[in-house]
This record gives sequence, structure tokens and C-alpha cells, in this order.
Amino acid sequence: MKPEPWVFHLFGLITPVVVVASLVIGDFWMISGTILVLGVYPLLDILFGERNKPAPSADNGSPYEAILMLHALVIPVLVGVLIWRANLDGATMWVGWGIVSAGIVGGASGIITAHELGHRRPGSFKWAVGRFIMFMVNYTHFTVEHNHNHHKDVALDSDAASAPASRGLWVHIAMTIPWQFISAVKVDLAKRSIWANRTLRGLVLQIVAIIALGLLLSWWAALTWLLFGFVAIILLEYVNYIRHYGLRRKDGERQTEMHSWQSEARWSRWTLLELTRHPAHHMKASTPFWQLQPYEGVPTLPTGYYGCFWPCTIPPLWKRWMRKRIPESMRQP
Repeated sequence: MKPEPWVFHLFGLITPVVVVASLVIGDFWMISGTILVLGVYPLLDILFGERNKPAPSADNGSPYEAILMLHALVIPVLVGVLIWRANLDGATMWVGWGIVSAGIVGGASGIITAHELGHRRPGSFKWAVGRFIMFMVNYTHFTVEHNHNHHKDVALDSDAASAPASRGLWVHIAMTIPWQFISAVKVDLAKRSIWANRTLRGLVLQIVAIIALGLLLSWWAALTWLLFGFVAIILLEYVNYIRHYGLRRKDGERQTEMHSWQSEARWSRWTLLELTRHPAHHMKASTPFWQLQPYEGVPTLPTGYYGCFWPCTIPPLWKRWMRKRIPESMRQP
């Protein structure tokens, strides 16, 4: 069996190209990215279905790495065009939709790429690019928290990103964002002085950059950047929610592939850099996305990440949909 053609992963660049173009054109076109991702992509998740048997990993990762860096390059361009459009048009309804569309790209192309690059060798060029992307979406502490705490504590009560089955999406988002920040601060407090704390330094740098943008351009431009990051962060925490929802382990229990949800939905796989093969990522975080392989017999989402979006926003519906998919040994009374 041959590996899947790498060109399928180019589908992930459709959204950023559409959103940047819509921001340049302006007016009602700026809603197109939101309609595409939240309206069309859930249908494509179902339409494209899943492979009956996974293809082997590619021998040459160069095309995949190039696609990864294209996603990274899009983000500063996107933020620049968004701020230009917002400053040009002012606070209009269509600019509001442009912010939402751009924020979705910030989460899908931006944070997912930064997540992948954040697992590369610390201090390397690609690792630094990942940190820069997180700065662009106003979530600079993510790499510290994700690498040092989440990967260690996944599926435990101590992990801010792992939601128990009793917790709905909106409660989880309200809890996890401040919790992850505090958790990231504590990583460095344990071994560095408060002045050397990477999370606090990142926060100060972020505040200075936002104030500088407000002074140099306009406060509406600064607010636009903040709102863009807010949408991207919400999308990230939605993904965090569904990929660990309800999967629990006891203190001292070894983490296994059973503590992350998997999906082989083609459209989600191709456009989200194989993020849906999350159990494999947790088993070895340094594995590049294009080498991840699915596990058999692990908890499986009913569809891809896009298809899960709308049911997840209605907690009673989501909990009912997912209850029987949670392994019996992990179900809460």
C-alpha cells in the first residue's frame, strides 16, 4: 500500500487563502471564512468519510514540512490584512465577521501549526516560529503549559485541558483559559525567579505590543487584534475539549492511547495536519504530524472535528451523543 498523496494536505490552505482574499475585497465577503469552516466543512467531514485501512507514512517529509511553514507564513499576513481592513472600515458588522473568520484561521492554521512546531527541538528555528505564532494570537504561554503540564497530566483532574464528562463546553472554556495561564506560570516559578518567568515575560510583551499598536495606529486596530486572538483561543479550547472529553485515569495510572479521542475523518485529517490522530501524538509528542498513525480499539469521535462543532456547543446534546462512546471503565456515575 502506498502513502496518501501529500497534496491532500494542501486543502488546509483553502481557508486562509479565502479569508485573506475576503478581507482584501471587504464588505459581505468577510463572512465567507466563517460559512466555509462552520457550515461547509462539517458536511465535508461526512462526505469524504474515512479510509477503511490507514495508509503507511510517507518516506519523505519535505512536502509536509513545506505546507506546515506555509501555514505559519499565513498568520502574520492575515493579522496585517485584518488590522488594515479594520482600521480602514471602522467598527462595522462586516468587519466583525472578518474578525471571526480570521480568528478561525488563527486557530486552525495558526495554533495547530504552532502546536506542531512547539514540539520541535527547543531553541530551533521552527520552534521559534511556533512561539511567534502564539504571540500573534495572544496566547504566548501555550507552549509552556502544553508541553510541560498537559502532556504529563492528560486525563487527570490536575490537567486544565482535560474535561470530565460532567463538564460542558462553555464551562470548560471559562475554567481552562485562566487555569492554563496560572499553570504555565507555575512551571517556571519552580525553577526560575519571577523575573525570568517566560509566561509573565510573554504577557508583558503582549501588553506592550497591543498598547504600541493602539498608539501608533488606533485603539480599534488594537482591539481587533485582541478579538482575533480571542476567537482563535476559543477554537483551540474547543478542540482541547473534544479530544480529551470524558477520558479519565487515576493518579499513578500510566497514560495510554486510550486517553485521547481519535478520528480518521479525511477532511479533518487533511486540513488540520493530522491533529485527529491525537492518541499517537500523546504517545510520542516529537513524532512529526505526517508520521502519525491511528490506533485500533481506541475511543473514536463520531465524526471529524468539524462535524463535532455544532453538537458540542449544546452541552446536553453533546453529552448524550458521547456517553456510550466513553469506555465503560471511565464512565462517571
